[in-house]
Amino acid sequence: MSQAEITLAAYYAAFNAGDPTGMLALVTDDVEHRVNEGGIRRGREKFAEFCAHMGVSYREQLHDLVIFTSPDGTRGAAEFTVHGEYLKTDPGLPEARGQRYVLPAGAFFDLREGKIARITTFYNLSDWVAMVSA
Repeated sequence: MSQAEITLAAYYAAFNAGDPTGMLALVTDDVEHRVNEGGIRRGREKFAEFCAHMGVSYREQLHDLVIFTSPDGTRGAAEFTVHGEYLKTDPGLPEARGQRYVLPAGAFFDLREGKIARITTFYNLSDWVAMVSA
């Protein structure tokens, strides 16, 4: 397993363990975090704020994880299925009532010196809204 694969596998293991400290240990100080239909968070502090918010509003586990990396170890991607529960209403989104959802998603990464320098996450927000609104 390459260093890039090890880093990404550890990142997702920390995610599934509900361990934001473990996730933060794997990102660069200047990490860029991009989520579809959202803004760009720059820096470890902004990413930590996002992780804290997600931990309150959602409970998620990722299944069917497949990790891909470039031969030079500077880029990566992952595909997975999110199994989640919507715990606390996010502003601008439907009201949270503990709704459960299962949603395909993916992410792209830049890696530098064994750490994650960019995370770009994609999922279908319309599908998620439909699931939690039903």
